[in-house]
Amino acid sequence: MIVNRRHVLAGAGGIAALGVTGIAQAAQIKAVGIQLYTVRDLFQKDPVKTLGDIARIGYKEVEYGGGGYDGMDHKLLRRTMDRLGLRSPSIHVPYEALLGAFDKQVEMAKTLGADTIVLPYMVDQHRTEAGWTAAMPNFNRFARDLRKAGLGFAYHNHDFEFTVKPGGVSLYERLLKATDPALVKVELDLYWVGHAGEDVGAWIDRLGPRLYAYHVKDARADGSMTAVGAGKTDFAALFRRRGSAGVRHFYVENDQAPAPYLPDVTTSFQTLKALRY
Repeated sequence: MIVNRRHVLAGAGGIAALGVTGIAQAAQIKAVGIQLYTVRDLFQKDPVKTLGDIARIGYKEVEYGGGGYDGMDHKLLRRTMDRLGLRSPSIHVPYEALLGAFDKQVEMAKTLGADTIVLPYMVDQHRTEAGWTAAMPNFNRFARDLRKAGLGFAYHNHDFEFTVKPGGVSLYERLLKATDPALVKVELDLYWVGHAGEDVGAWIDRLGPRLYAYHVKDARADGSMTAVGAGKTDFAALFRRRGSAGVRHFYVENDQAPAPYLPDVTTSFQTLKALRY
């Protein structure tokens, strides 16, 4: 009998877990999401139409980021999502916005229906030993204050967190050590971890309980970004690792999606919708 390796069968309980065919069911993503930064040019020009296009492709979740969404009518965006059957579990908010207008970001997140604010990027001035060290207490403070407001907090990586190593210790290692693992979760960008030369699977298993969501983007053999399914990444192997068990959201992203954008994100959606692991 061939059984999906995620399932361990033991006695009557194990047999009951089998389907009528005698083969355990493989896991699949229940609600494929998209980071709207991927279609930022379309979204900035016509956010309502773009949300409609995304919903028609089949996406169920959207993560706001870029495209000027922070200055838009958030009540209109929420009504549009509700009409289309979309939800936004998380939004991207810059470090400076959290520092300077925290309450405004909380209000925006709640209006959009998000339960988590993700800090997406740290500019160059923070990428030194002194700058990073100074920022880490703020990460913990953001997370504590967001919890009081009923929201979660996570950090989204690029490659520099792994490649910048003051004193031989990477910024990412420093982040993990300096922040509260119960409060500061991570949104792991699978592409950027690999692009930094790191072992993506090993990081997934190490991070385990801290993993909130994935940014799912594919890489060609030359390392450039491409639609999910058009590259060389074995996403099934990554998603069935033990560390992936608690990941709540899978957001398609392609920072460099080619115009007219919708064909690219359609390919990514179809790949993830059909994926079994």
